[in-house]
Amino acid sequence: MPKVGSYRANSVIYFQGDVSDKVFILQSGKVSLNYADIETGKETREVIQTGEFFGVKSALGKYPREENALVLSDAQVLVFNVPEFEVFAQANTRIIMKMLKVFSNQLRRVHKQVENLLEKSEAQSPEYGLFKAGEYYLKSRQYSQGKYVFSRYLTYYPAGKLAEQASRYLEMAEAGSVKYGDGRGPAPLVAEASARTGRATAESAEELVASVPPAQRAPGDTLSGAAKDYYDAVSLFSSERYKEALAGFKRIVEANEDPEYTMKALYDMGRCLYMLQQYDLTIKHFTQLVQTYPKHPDLIDTLYWLGQSYERKGDAERAKGFYKKILSMENDEDASTRIKATRSLRQLEGGKHG
Repeated sequence: MPKVGSYRANSVIYFQGDVSDKVFILQSGKVSLNYADIETGKETREVIQTGEFFGVKSALGKYPREENALVLSDAQVLVFNVPEFEVFAQANTRIIMKMLKVFSNQLRRVHKQVENLLEKSEAQSPEYGLFKAGEYYLKSRQYSQGKYVFSRYLTYYPAGKLAEQASRYLEMAEAGSVKYGDGRGPAPLVAEASARTGRATAESAEELVASVPPAQRAPGDTLSGAAKDYYDAVSLFSSERYKEALAGFKRIVEANEDPEYTMKALYDMGRCLYMLQQYDLTIKHFTQLVQTYPKHPDLIDTLYWLGQSYERKGDAERAKGFYKKILSMENDEDASTRIKATRSLRQLEGGKHG
């Protein structure tokens, strides 16, 4: 049988984050549910009317409360545990219909807020900002900076909305750097490339070089076979075709035709293994990479993936060791990896996993 609870004005029935199996129906007085609006971040108040229920979703779903339940004026409530409420609801179909109506309205409101939030945040997201920075460098013919930014984008957002375009731009920056060096070259080609879609990644970079008159070309202006194979594998990775990407990177390493792309492919092999959830192989691969190439350009990211792999295996202490190692290293260029390591370390030290 449900119990009657009495609450004084300005008291709290439950706090956001509490876990409980209690469902409440307001008999008298006033209760306000206070929570942060996901769109504006401002506190929103929803006043419960007499006869209305609250705390249902979190109790039935067995997850933390999403709001604070504050008593505005002296109130009495019926307090049910979940089995009691289920029996009560089954005997009162009107309650079920009212629940459906309330949940439907809430879902529509949340859906609209999420849509608005996505529209506002997309152009301000770190992913978009990183891509636009690379695009700026490419259009300015600062190819080395463009190469770095687009390689970072593909590292941090391998399945991002702009990953395919970033792969093409990375090839163009690579080709431009080899052919012209920074500050030179036909800038209009970048604008033309920006409009291209759905074309093989290595093909678009090759076209950048091929479009230059033969008299202006220098020896070795075409992309190497290793470069073409590498960017094809990057495209597979960006499309979440991790097994195929792994095979592509492995072929580059085994061929060992170009030291730069061999190094890149070694690192990306580890990322593929991680995405395939082969954490033991990821640890073995990256450990060997660090031992063989202690000054690898992607060393900090490698340490992060090692930490993530140990974390997924449930070895929190080893994971924390790698995160702390990252934070002890001085490297401003990898600020985003340091931020991720800091966040992961805090979660582990706070007793949270993943």
